[in-house]
Amino acid sequence: MPKYTEQYDVVLPFLKSKCEEFQFSDYDTFTPEDIWQYLIKKKWRKKDIGDMPLHEMVNEIMEMRASEFVAYHQIEGFKGDNWFSEGNSDDLEQLLRPTQKKPK
Repeated sequence: MPKYTEQYDVVLPFLKSKCEEFQFSDYDTFTPEDIWQYLIKKKWRKKDIGDMPLHEMVNEIMEMRASEFVAYHQIEGFKGDNWFSEGNSDDLEQLLRPTQKKPK
């Protein structure tokens, strides 16, 4: 269940509209809930969402670009990865000690 349920319910039609807009750019895996989480965690993290005017919320939803939303999700994905896990040790070794190119 989304945080700030009352506000979510009010702006849900705009979140759905934004999802439909993203689908035209082939970003069809995102949901209104995903967009809402992005807004409260990133865009509005320093605002009191409970007191935020409706017109401001709607304006920021409708102005949001797919590129900023996707970039946020990519960064969050990197944060979740454990770069030092057993499965990534070969990649880490390659990154830290790349193979030397043989002279021609």
